[in-house]
Amino acid sequence: MSDSTGSQRSPGSLPPSRIEAHHSKDDAIKDLFGVPSRPVVRTATAAQFIVNDDELEESEGMPLPSAGRQRSQNPAVLVPAPRVPTNLKETGLGLGAMAEFVLKELYVHGNMFGADIARQLRLPFPILDEALRFLKDQRCVEVSQGDLLGRVSYRFSLTDMGRVRARECFESCRYAGPAPVTLEQYVEQCRRQAVSGVYCNPQTIMQAFQGMVLKPGLLDEIGPAVCSGRSIFVYGPPGNGKTMIAKGLGRYLNLYCGEIYVPYAIQTENSIITVFDPILHKTTDDAEQPTTGNPAQTTSAGYNTSSGSLVVGNGVADPRWRRIRRPVVITGGELTLDMLELQYSKVSQFYAAPLHIKANGGVFLIDDFGRQLVSPRDLLNRWILPLEERIDYLTLATGRKFSVPFEQLTIFSTNLDPGDLVDDAFLRRIRHKIKIEAPSRPLFTEIFKMACEQRQIIFREEAVEYLYSNHYDRGRLPRSSDPRDLLEIVVAICRFRNIAVEVSQKLIADAAARFFYTG
Repeated sequence: MSDSTGSQRSPGSLPPSRIEAHHSKDDAIKDLFGVPSRPVVRTATAAQFIVNDDELEESEGMPLPSAGRQRSQNPAVLVPAPRVPTNLKETGLGLGAMAEFVLKELYVHGNMFGADIARQLRLPFPILDEALRFLKDQRCVEVSQGDLLGRVSYRFSLTDMGRVRARECFESCRYAGPAPVTLEQYVEQCRRQAVSGVYCNPQTIMQAFQGMVLKPGLLDEIGPAVCSGRSIFVYGPPGNGKTMIAKGLGRYLNLYCGEIYVPYAIQTENSIITVFDPILHKTTDDAEQPTTGNPAQTTSAGYNTSSGSLVVGNGVADPRWRRIRRPVVITGGELTLDMLELQYSKVSQFYAAPLHIKANGGVFLIDDFGRQLVSPRDLLNRWILPLEERIDYLTLATGRKFSVPFEQLTIFSTNLDPGDLVDDAFLRRIRHKIKIEAPSRPLFTEIFKMACEQRQIIFREEAVEYLYSNHYDRGRLPRSSDPRDLLEIVVAICRFRNIAVEVSQKLIADAAARFFYTG
């Protein structure tokens, strides 16, 4: 069964909302056969994006994927899981919308057990059963097989009328897959797992940066930035570890700040936006994902023989969400303003969330800031409100806007002078500025030693002495990346000459002659 998300219903005109009460059967008929319904709605406000520390469940220990988490002495935030819906109202979806998803699954997969429909849509079977009964009453679905386990084990198929209705549903939106969550449900979960609520102290952040040689005091600058959850501007000469620091922060969030939940898709304004990205989001719940098969033969997958229902997933978290490590999304010079907006497909008629929304709960690194095709001023103009208010506004193809959380640790990394890129008004909105300077000689020596250890090469002081006397003391700035790059060249030279790898003065001189640009 694929984890890929599909398409969506065609855009509508409702405000950002959560459906508080599902439609009556008459309203569902209107939804399914083309007449718009008007559910009771409640608009999500900016205030709902503020993190309430009382809502963050705290515990001792690093959270592990399993429900029975082992405890360590490092406190970490355990993010509450989205609750499994027990009825149609709690899903936030109307009966008509649910019927459309069922029609699409049957159209794509053909005959299906009730249990398999539930697994595909990631919902408990009793919720889907209401839609199946409704479709049967409308002569769109028929039962082709059944046994004593109840309706969850019935095999359902489309009638001729059902296939016509399913094609009509696909014409308006080709999304097929896990049922979406509402915008309000997404907002509430983002509040619970915001980066600004993570735990951070000198001991834990030092452990996350183990194996990295950093200048003294750097972690004292990084730590408060993590605690604030605000934006960070990292600047300094190239090759001194700015990107490494951003990745180290992502490592810290992954190791010590708990796993978070991301939905397959969001529904708002009668439009669907896919969020889960298997490339960017590293899942930790793979063992809990449902499998297909006759429920009579897969009771371990969550089938309750006493109640005749199916619990999808582990029964603890809403299976419309995936549990993931906090994401680290990196973009560089290829970043454009279009990439910060919803990506709409005219063919499939649904949206993909932009990169910074997929980074919610984690790290969003804009590397080589100032070298994008778009000017730094235009880029920061786009983010004035998100950086200040922690919310962003996205626009649908219909022109309607809605607000979403902007809850990630945003890092701008550049080797250009910040004063040449932006003015003070923009710099004020970037709370933390961290300058990464060229390493001192003792620090450079430590970096060189570690680079040798990683490659199992015997370190020799004469290599560092040669580099300083012939290059760094003559005006060239040392870079933290130089030891790695020079050793790679040394290894290549030794392989070509078929000699033992060492860091003799001669080999370092040969490598430096190839590596350093002399103009």
